[in-house]
Amino acid sequence: MKKVAVIMGSDSDWPVVQAACAQLDEFGVPYEAHILSAHRTPAAAAEFAQNARANGFGVLICAAGMAAHLAGAFAGNSTLPVIGIPLKGGAMDGLDALLATVQMPSGIPVATVAINGAKNAAVLAVQILAVADESLAAKLDQARVQMAGQIAQKEAKLQQELG
Repeated sequence: MKKVAVIMGSDSDWPVVQAACAQLDEFGVPYEAHILSAHRTPAAAAEFAQNARANGFGVLICAAGMAAHLAGAFAGNSTLPVIGIPLKGGAMDGLDALLATVQMPSGIPVATVAINGAKNAAVLAVQILAVADESLAAKLDQARVQMAGQIAQKEAKLQQELG
């Protein structure tokens, strides 16, 4: 199975990003987490992205706030799918990061999840890997069944309370 790279621009991003790692753990998907900056370590970030496929990665998740160039820098240096997590914070409370992450030039896409949407970034990474992995696809199907069951239980509880 291919690995997922979970990249953050700073250790201050970890409280949000760890939700992606926890979700990948739940699906049994191997991953590596790293701190690389599009601005402070541009050569190291570019080298990681350029070698990611050869190093066994199948998807790259990049989390960044404010200017949020990390996902774009990775997408510009790799043909692997890149998922951006715009992070809340700064003067615009994450809107700047969302816009920076989603507004990529033609031919260099970044799939973008909600502000602080680390869990969905991991689920999307799993869905991408599941295209070529039937056992992973089955785990996704089971997760959907469990979610539906949880909603049915909550509905039943609500109707009981309304009585």
